[in-house]
Amino acid sequence: MSFTSSKVTPWEQRRQRPAKGKSGKELAHESAEKHVLGTAVYIDDMPEVDGTLHAVVGKSTIPCGEITRLDLSGVWASPGVVDVITVKDIPGDIDISPAFTGDLILADGRVEFIGQALFAVVAETFDQAKRAVNAAVVEYKEEEAILDVKEALKRDSFVNPTHTMTEGDVEAALQSAPLSVSGEMYVRGQEQFYLETQISYALPGEDGSVKVFSSTQHPSEVQKLVAEVLDVPVNYVQVEVRRMGGGFGGKETQAAQWSALAAVFATRLNRPVKMRLDRQDDMVLTGKRHDFLNRFKIGFNEEGVILGADIELASFCGYSADLSDAITDRAMFHVDNAYNLHDCRVIGHRCRTNTVSNTAFRGFGGPQGMILAECMLDDIARAVGKDPLDVRKLNYYQEGEHTHYGQPIEDYYLPELIATLEKNCDYRQRRADIAEFNKTSQWKKRGLALTPVRFGISFTTTFLNQAGALIHIYTDGSIHLNHGGTEMGQGLYTKVAQVVANEFAVDIDMVRVSATTTDKVPNTSATAASSGSDLNGKAAQNACITLKKRLVDFAVDYFKVSADDVRFENNHIVVTGSDGKEDWVSFAEFVNLAYVNRVSLSTTGFYKTPDIHYDPKAERGKPFLYYAFGATCAEVEIDTLTGEYKILRADILHDVGQSLNPAIDIGQVEGAFVQGTGWLTSEELLWDDRGRLASASAATYKIPTSVDIPQVFNVELFNRPAAADTIYHSKAVGEPPLMHGIAVFCALRDAVASVADYKVSPQLDTPATPERILNAVMACQGTAE
Repeated sequence: MSFTSSKVTPWEQRRQRPAKGKSGKELAHESAEKHVLGTAVYIDDMPEVDGTLHAVVGKSTIPCGEITRLDLSGVWASPGVVDVITVKDIPGDIDISPAFTGDLILADGRVEFIGQALFAVVAETFDQAKRAVNAAVVEYKEEEAILDVKEALKRDSFVNPTHTMTEGDVEAALQSAPLSVSGEMYVRGQEQFYLETQISYALPGEDGSVKVFSSTQHPSEVQKLVAEVLDVPVNYVQVEVRRMGGGFGGKETQAAQWSALAAVFATRLNRPVKMRLDRQDDMVLTGKRHDFLNRFKIGFNEEGVILGADIELASFCGYSADLSDAITDRAMFHVDNAYNLHDCRVIGHRCRTNTVSNTAFRGFGGPQGMILAECMLDDIARAVGKDPLDVRKLNYYQEGEHTHYGQPIEDYYLPELIATLEKNCDYRQRRADIAEFNKTSQWKKRGLALTPVRFGISFTTTFLNQAGALIHIYTDGSIHLNHGGTEMGQGLYTKVAQVVANEFAVDIDMVRVSATTTDKVPNTSATAASSGSDLNGKAAQNACITLKKRLVDFAVDYFKVSADDVRFENNHIVVTGSDGKEDWVSFAEFVNLAYVNRVSLSTTGFYKTPDIHYDPKAERGKPFLYYAFGATCAEVEIDTLTGEYKILRADILHDVGQSLNPAIDIGQVEGAFVQGTGWLTSEELLWDDRGRLASASAATYKIPTSVDIPQVFNVELFNRPAAADTIYHSKAVGEPPLMHGIAVFCALRDAVASVADYKVSPQLDTPATPERILNAVMACQGTAE
């Protein structure tokens, strides 16, 4: 090679030091600078191809009924309109459901929720399309709607059958228990509120093919569903995702509808079509985190040791199944959190309502189950007059036990992690200080809670636990990486690139990750279930191992040495001769030499998660490869006159195994905690009595801001390599830390309980808004009088 790019540090300099940015090192997000400067290109930032049209949908105004008239003549006559379609114009399948059936691309004679897409229009500009949809004349024969979980339960309205998990003899355990508490808790959902709303940009190709740029966590599913809607083979559709402006689960299944509509228009008109939902349409048209109605009865002894539990969960699914089966199952899997419930029964209903179909959100049902576990433990503690942390300690799982779904408890160091946090955050002294403060303060009360997190990692749908990767090594030593994972700001591209850099012992700047696209790595799973690094990191490592073996085999043949005499180090290949002399060959020089000698420098990699399974009929299995652990101690202060509160301090100790990138992992923990706290405090989804979403804008839906962050905020990683054979023995970090926000909710309940001298467990549903806090305070004051 006679030319070396000026972007590449001279190889001789690289030899003098270890490779930079390898796995396990703190490294900035690969797009951090572009994010700050505003130069990161999202779909709406892409230069539009000449002739681009803009698509918008017309929405229903009733929650349930038949469409008796749909007059679109006014839409056709609106300025700038180029085309209008209804479900009858779809060339292929009209059902775009991810797993079951019932998710229609456009309404087919019936309406199932307010805001359902009835028709779509494309115009020369977005504003013209938005105005045109208002010219439609729609008449309905309205029917009685089911708008909440309790009504759905009363009317046996379910999207799929109820599932039950049973362990032991529940009735006998509860009957013989000396003490018991029962209750009901309504846990509201949450809007994903990603900064970049749903968007797709479809470019028509030859022979009816189409390329779709989609803001989706699941490009392969979008590819498949677009192909089915267009009635073409899957290989006619290419889906590309460079980055998303946030996803949080909301772009796992529900990006497909907008991609498919854009593709239909693009192929009908042979013109590029962009479909971008504005914020209000996005909030009305797309699903959220499921509400859950949780009911329980739990038996225990005088010390607070759990003897048995009967738990019923009912999820607010909306009008179709979407992913609700798996979401409700995961809530059932996590209703025990860190504790052995012993003889227990967990029932999970999937309630069908005439509202938008709810979908994935960070945690995927786990948080809605886990919060019930923590509130039950608090209730037990108040019933027996103990510190809630002491009751939690009595009920931890022990090594060798098993969960209510049969998974063995292995490598269970969560009690050690909690003990470490208890000491580091000075829990006992702060508990005493708060008790003294509450005695002397008339109107302000403080609360403290230390709660654990035990979150299972793997898709509970077993076949989804697979991933692919593609690696090219070019003759200048630079490496091209592509894999099936998508980048939504979480740093997946950075982490997987670090794995590749680590395998070849080269600087991170020699590895470039290209946009996730279905024509490079096919049949991928969604970037979800916290599995992005686990799956794609392993797939990339597998490809690296294949290439390294080829290169080592070539070196053995070329230099006449053994494989043990060849190693990758400091951006070089080091070959030790029979005389013991080391020959350092730069990585670039060596791969070019391999190329000249006709060694393939490209390969694919593949990984599937081993040893996981779950049989719903038997109610037994091992759905998770491992558990991620963590714990948070949160301290709050409430105003008993107004219900207002502030988070004084949060201390988090979180388990990521052997971190792939501590800087990114700590950022994920911090962000997840704030998002989880928002879910449980300020973010309130509200529907009116007609089923219309009332909290459909940033003015009425309150996500946390900088002033909601704890005044003292300490985050540390519990650095212990995972026992499971994960990528470099790391653990997932996407979803588990969201549940650290539960500590804030429990601390708020603790502060309210102090009003009645901790003798009453306050009834407090989520989110714990100031209004709900004030009502809970007044209820406790009533019992104390």
